[in-house]
Amino acid sequence: MIRACDVDDLPEGEAVRVLAHVPISVFHTEGEYYAIDDTCSHQDASLADGWVEGCFVECPLHAASFDLRTGKPTCLPAKRPVRTYPVVVSDGAIYVDTAVQEMTA
Repeated sequence: MIRACDVDDLPEGEAVRVLAHVPISVFHTEGEYYAIDDTCSHQDASLADGWVEGCFVECPLHAASFDLRTGKPTCLPAKRPVRTYPVVVSDGAIYVDTAVQEMTA
């Protein structure tokens, strides 16, 4: 597991980018925390820089949208999902379990 940040450092509706084996975005939305690959599957853009609405993030480059719960794209131009990672909150810090990767087909 890697430490992403303190809970207090990630306000509702925001994201933080962390480096692991690949860049990962951690989002705080609707009272939950989600972690997905940071790089859009359509083109090289940081999803942490995107717009969060509910459980979805819109890529800042070409407006592809991804479901933070599943990693699945919800509209074009993205056609491939991004990996999701389990998030654990412990002692006021947010951790991402990078050993467990989920890829939905």
